[in-house]
Amino acid sequence: MSLPNHTPPGSAPEAAFTPTGSFAAATDRRRVVFATVVGTTVEWYDFFVYAAAAGLVFGELFFEPAGPQFATILAFLTVGISFLFRPLGAFIAGHLGDRHGRRLVLMLTLVTMGVATALVGLLPTYAAIGIAAPILLILLRIVQGVSAGGEWGGAVLMAVEHAPTARRGLFGVSPQIGVPLGLLLASGTMALMAVIAPGQAFLEWGWRVPFLLSVALILVGQYIRRKVEESPVFREIATRKEQTRTPIAQLFRRHLPLVVIAALIFAGNNAVGYMTTGGYIQNYATNPDGPLALDRGPVLWAVAGSAVTWLLSTWFAGWLSDRIGRRNTYVLGWIVQLCGVFLLFPLVGLGSVGSLFGGIAVLTLGLGLTYGPQAAYYAELFPASIRFSGVSISYAIGAILGGAFAPTIAAALAQATGTTFSVTLYLAGMTLVGLVATLLLRDRSGIPLGPDHEAEQAASPIVGTR
Repeated sequence: MSLPNHTPPGSAPEAAFTPTGSFAAATDRRRVVFATVVGTTVEWYDFFVYAAAAGLVFGELFFEPAGPQFATILAFLTVGISFLFRPLGAFIAGHLGDRHGRRLVLMLTLVTMGVATALVGLLPTYAAIGIAAPILLILLRIVQGVSAGGEWGGAVLMAVEHAPTARRGLFGVSPQIGVPLGLLLASGTMALMAVIAPGQAFLEWGWRVPFLLSVALILVGQYIRRKVEESPVFREIATRKEQTRTPIAQLFRRHLPLVVIAALIFAGNNAVGYMTTGGYIQNYATNPDGPLALDRGPVLWAVAGSAVTWLLSTWFAGWLSDRIGRRNTYVLGWIVQLCGVFLLFPLVGLGSVGSLFGGIAVLTLGLGLTYGPQAAYYAELFPASIRFSGVSISYAIGAILGGAFAPTIAAALAQATGTTFSVTLYLAGMTLVGLVATLLLRDRSGIPLGPDHEAEQAASPIVGTR
C-alpha cells in the first residue's frame, strides 16, 4: 500500500511548524540539535561509565566472594538488570511525553540519571559493608535503567519533530551520536584515571572519579536543555487540546505487532553494540587470566578511539538515510555489521592494542549504519498522538532483547565452550534478526509528522498489511 503525500528523500525541505503555522527559525533548530547532543551525551556517559567499571573493577570490589569468574558474570548481570527497568521508564516517559510534552521528560531523566551515577561513586565496597554494597549498587543501576528508558524517546522526538522533512535523518542523528560521544567520554575519563591512579590506586579510588564528575555534567546539560523550545508537533497537539488520555493503551491495542518488529530491529544493533558499551571486550582484553591480559589503560583508549569511528559512521548513516531511505540504509548496515561480527574476535585475538582497536573499529562501521537512521525511522512509524510512547517502548523492549544481557551471554558462552566463536555465532544471529525485522517494514521516509495527518500515520507500515 502506498502512502500519499510523502516527501521522498532528497526533495525540497519542509520546515517544521509551530502552533501559529509559522516556520521554526533555523537558530531554534540548531539549539535543539546542540541541546539534544549534549543531553544524550551526558546521559550515556553516566550509563557507560557504569558498564566500563562493571567490566574492570565491580567484580572484584562488589562481588569478590563469588570467585573471580562468577564475580565477573555477576557484575555484567548488574549491567543487564537495568534494562529490565527500561520499559518502566519508557511507560512513565511515554505517558508524560504524550500528555505533557517532550521537554519536561528530558529535564527529569537527565537529573535522575546523574544523581544515581554520582551516588555509585560514593558507594562503600563489599569489604566495607558486606552484602549491602552489591544491593545498593543494583538499586542505583535500576534507577539508571528507568532514566535511560525515558531519555531516548524524548530526545529523538525533539530532534526529528523540529527537522525539515528532507533532513529528518540528519537531524535525528543528534541523539544517536550522543551514544558514541558518551562512550568516548566515559572510556577516555576511565583511561585518564588509569594513568593518574594506576594499579591498586585505581581500585581504591580512581574508578570513583568518573562517577563523581557526573554532577558537573548534569548542571551543564540542564542549563542547555532549559533553553530549548517544546517540540512543534506537541505544541500543535496541546494547542488543539488533542492529547491522548491513555496513549500506552492505544499503542498496544492498535500497534502491538509494530512495536514488536521495531523492538527486534533495535535488538539486532544493541546486542552487538554492547560488546564494547557493556564492558565485555574491555574485560576480555584485560583479564589477567585470559588469553590477552593487556594493560587497562591502552584498552580503554582503544575503546575510546572506536567511539570516534562509531560516531562518524552514525552521522554518515543519518545523512545517507535522507538520500536512499531509512530501510535501504538499514539493510546496508546489517550486511556491514555481519562482516564486522565475523572479523571482531580474529582481530582482537591477535593480541595487540592496535589489532584490538581494528576489530572494534570495524565493528562500529556496521553499528553506526544500523543506528544512525533509527531516530527518524522510529518517529515515522507511529502516529503523532502516541509517538512518544511508541518510540520509547519499542526502544526499551529492543534494549532488553538485545543489549540487556549480551555481555553476560557472551561471557557464559565463552566460558562454557572455551572459544569466542560461540559468541560470534550469537552476535551473527542477532544481526540476522535485525535484518529480517527491517525487511518486514515499509520505508516511510518523509511521511508528515503533524497531527493533521494522524490517519495516514496510523496506517500499518508492516509489509502485507493495509
